[in-house]
Amino acid sequence: MSTTLGVVEPTSTRPDKPRATRQRPASVAGASVFMLAFLIYFLVPIWWLFVASSKRPSLLTSTNGLWFSGPFSLFSNLKDVLTYDNGILVRWLVNSLAYAGLGAIFGTLLASMAGYALAKYTFPGREATFNFILAGVLVPATALALPLFLLFSKVNGTDTFWSVFLPSIVSPFGVYLSRIYAASSVPNELLEAARLDGAGEVRTFFVVAARLMTPALVTILLFQFVAIWNNFFLPLVMLQNSRLYPVTLGLYTWNSTVNQAAELQFFVIVGALISIVPLILAFVSLQRFWQSGLAAGGVK
Repeated sequence: MSTTLGVVEPTSTRPDKPRATRQRPASVAGASVFMLAFLIYFLVPIWWLFVASSKRPSLLTSTNGLWFSGPFSLFSNLKDVLTYDNGILVRWLVNSLAYAGLGAIFGTLLASMAGYALAKYTFPGREATFNFILAGVLVPATALALPLFLLFSKVNGTDTFWSVFLPSIVSPFGVYLSRIYAASSVPNELLEAARLDGAGEVRTFFVVAARLMTPALVTILLFQFVAIWNNFFLPLVMLQNSRLYPVTLGLYTWNSTVNQAAELQFFVIVGALISIVPLILAFVSLQRFWQSGLAAGGVK
């Protein structure tokens, strides 16, 4: 501020303009090349499945595997695979959708409620309980298959839908992620306001906390869906009835009997292409929730 003859004149204050961050062309090009390499690495197998599924079985090994040749026979091949053995592949796909869809929904619900309770309630043994659950993340699922088989065999529960479904709804990583996200994104003041308005604990969770935890819940849902959909060893141990097989185990049985039926080798390829479609649809349809979660995290 400047003074002239006792008069105080305010000096003009202009906000500093934010400096534009300059990105080096070399770093941008390096990052682009790195991401492009990984994109090609992940998309080439899917492209090969699509191209191979569009060929005639006789042209599968005698032509270029990464490009089309001969008539485009994808739809006729899909019809042959879906109608083989009275449509057993359709049955396996429905089983996988039941295992993965219901398992992901119930697993996400249980994990989110457990993580929210561990984050927002204080009770004796809370940290010990959380550490015990966190230790479950380090245990591979294949190591639990045999103990689970022995437990279900005691109650005659093997070779049933429940023998695959019930173990799938347990997600230690989901509990961990729910607790971390609930602790950082659900304010205690908001919960207290809901309680003062007369909301019970269950209603407070579903109306207030669950909405704020949506990005974490979607992440857990996708992780659970993919893990259950790709689960192979647990159904292999638990199931004997082929009508209860998920698509992963069904395609494995086809591949193991190629010597008895040569056409099954080509059916496995087409079936593998069909089996990845639900995973792609799940990621594409839920992508916007991830984007909103990243935007919310950037504002915070």
